[in-house]
Amino acid sequence: MSQKHFNLVKTCVGARAGELNTSHGKVLTPLFMPVGSQATVKTLTPEDVKGLGFSMLLANTYHLYLRPGIDVIKKLGGLHKFMAWDGAILTDSGGYQVFSLSPLCKITDEGVKFRSHIDGSEHFLTPELAIKYQEALGSDVIMVLDECSAYGDDAGKIKKAMDRTHRWAERCLKAHKKKGQALYAIVQGGMFPDLRKASAKYLTELDFPGYAVGGLSVGEPKEVTLPIIEQTTALLPSDKPRYLMGVGSPEDLVEGVARGVDMFDCALPTRVARNGALFTRQGRVNIRRAIYAKMDKPVDPSCDCYTCRTFSAAYLSHLFRAEELLALRLATIHNLRFINNLMRDIRNAILDGKYDAFARKFLSEYQTTNEQTRVEQKGKWLKGRK
Repeated sequence: MSQKHFNLVKTCVGARAGELNTSHGKVLTPLFMPVGSQATVKTLTPEDVKGLGFSMLLANTYHLYLRPGIDVIKKLGGLHKFMAWDGAILTDSGGYQVFSLSPLCKITDEGVKFRSHIDGSEHFLTPELAIKYQEALGSDVIMVLDECSAYGDDAGKIKKAMDRTHRWAERCLKAHKKKGQALYAIVQGGMFPDLRKASAKYLTELDFPGYAVGGLSVGEPKEVTLPIIEQTTALLPSDKPRYLMGVGSPEDLVEGVARGVDMFDCALPTRVARNGALFTRQGRVNIRRAIYAKMDKPVDPSCDCYTCRTFSAAYLSHLFRAEELLALRLATIHNLRFINNLMRDIRNAILDGKYDAFARKFLSEYQTTNEQTRVEQKGKWLKGRK
């Protein structure tokens, strides 16, 4: 890239405030990227997403490859023009979706053969093709193709997948030619600290512009996740962005930043919104509960989003009970604005040198989902994707 991709502005204990320089503008970190897998953040327009304060989002190569097709998007001017988004875009390589959505996939050193979850058609994805497709999409940050291990796999199986991920990362780096794009590697190694250390060492020696931590939030308990995050980020270059993939609950964002993470993405805020779960500083609330049916005030009076400025909790509860489509949109607006405001407050706390106090206060007030329930729900969701 013509200019330095990442500038570290300030640190506060382990937390970091920085700036990403992309072809579509400067993006402040720590940042959260709403998920628009199929070139859309569900229920919202690009103008909505921008109005909520976001300057970068995530789209997925696997989904866009299957439909409408990479060539279609390229001929129509690239992904930014196709979806009318003038901010930055990160595209995942599609590897995780190949392994989690495909009814059948076969992995070799050359690549992965898989069947579409849409129509069963057979396809073959290699590291070189993953780069070719993302270059054609024109995204600002692109990801290497990696092999995703499942939680519970033994160390031998995870090491084999990690070693293949390393070989694929080298091939992706060699294949990547497009200027103005930053290619990130993905550190794997499952829940094994020694493998994470080996993966971080191997990939950092290849000198990628950024590094992601993959293979977490796949059904493991948080008491396992957090130490792995902390151990892994400590092994990554301080002058490169650190991206924790697939993590997006409010408490995890706060905990992740405390452990040196700069970037996050997750479908959770929008997915739970469509199920009637709304974020507040005290925790998630279920808008379908009877307590909200006659509540003549916003679900979160402290929130400045359109939903809370305009409608009562009773109205939103009514929309969900009546199964009106507007319910999904209003809840999504609220949850994403909550996340954006949280990331803004996190950054300000770092710049003020008060992140530790901010994190303690937030976590003491935010009532998290029961851990056993969370793991069970995550497991059901992952199983449902199959």
